[in-house]
Amino acid sequence: MNRRPLTKNGAHRLRGELRELKTEARPKVIRAIAEARAHGDLRENAEYHAAKEQQGFIEGRIAEIEGWLGAAEIIDPGAVDGGGRVVFGATVELVRLSTGAEVRYQIVGDVEADIAQGLISISSPLARALIGKEEGEAVTVIAPEGEIEYEILSVEYR
Repeated sequence: MNRRPLTKNGAHRLRGELRELKTEARPKVIRAIAEARAHGDLRENAEYHAAKEQQGFIEGRIAEIEGWLGAAEIIDPGAVDGGGRVVFGATVELVRLSTGAEVRYQIVGDVEADIAQGLISISSPLARALIGKEEGEAVTVIAPEGEIEYEILSVEYR
């Protein structure tokens, strides 16, 4: 089986979501199905069909999360010794050379990426360009808007 990297925090968040789905969402939808079933004819019972659809979503999400966690190689970025190089889990501060805008990203697993929180996927073009580079190096990323050049200001493992 192919192991997929996941940060310790990402695994914690997924386990929390899984726990909530199994202990709260699943029992709630089961109660809703039982209640809707008690109303009689299921063919024309919109509450029943909506609850069954919700149950399908919940069960699908549970299976998806369990699959991700089962295939995960959980990495604690704070315990990583990248020797100053950008590696999975590293937090990288960059400056865009054309504008001077500074950004900070942590390189994380595909399932935990959230650009709004500064978490970029290991398989993103930017992360692929950064991996193996060191502070002070420049990288060029091919983006839909064209080539973007960044300079690495700092690399942290936290």
